[in-house]
Amino acid sequence: MIRTVPGIAVFAVAVIALGVGVAIAQTDPIAARRSLMKANGDQAKVGAAMMKGEAPFDLDKARTIFAAFQEAAAKEPSLFPDNSKTGGETAADPKIWENMDDFKARFAKLGADAKDAAAKVTDLDSFKAAFGNIGKNDCGGCHEKYRIKKS
Repeated sequence: MIRTVPGIAVFAVAVIALGVGVAIAQTDPIAARRSLMKANGDQAKVGAAMMKGEAPFDLDKARTIFAAFQEAAAKEPSLFPDNSKTGGETAADPKIWENMDDFKARFAKLGADAKDAAAKVTDLDSFKAAFGNIGKNDCGGCHEKYRIKKS
């Protein structure tokens, strides 16, 4: 019985946290997508430091980075409802809603590339190749096309 009580407590906390996250996404999708992108940016900084030799390569950290990218790829498309085109200091370009199929396809590609990278990366060289590809083609390509640059 003692073993099951902590397990139930952890499960309950996870369910509550998920519910809060869903509620935030439904009430303020701009804040939800900004938060998710900030988390991606934080992970990208970790990856950039490993690529530059400012931090040692760590396979577990690399997998965490790719998992964060996969999570964003799965969640982000639903965080762009029609009522979130403006407000909340959004940097989302209106072209998103004009090209929603392309926009969603880019997230699908990011998810697939991150999943592939998580499975294939084993060392610094393979990390540099995969992380660089994702940064340039997936993240950079989408930001270039669908993000308004702030001055």
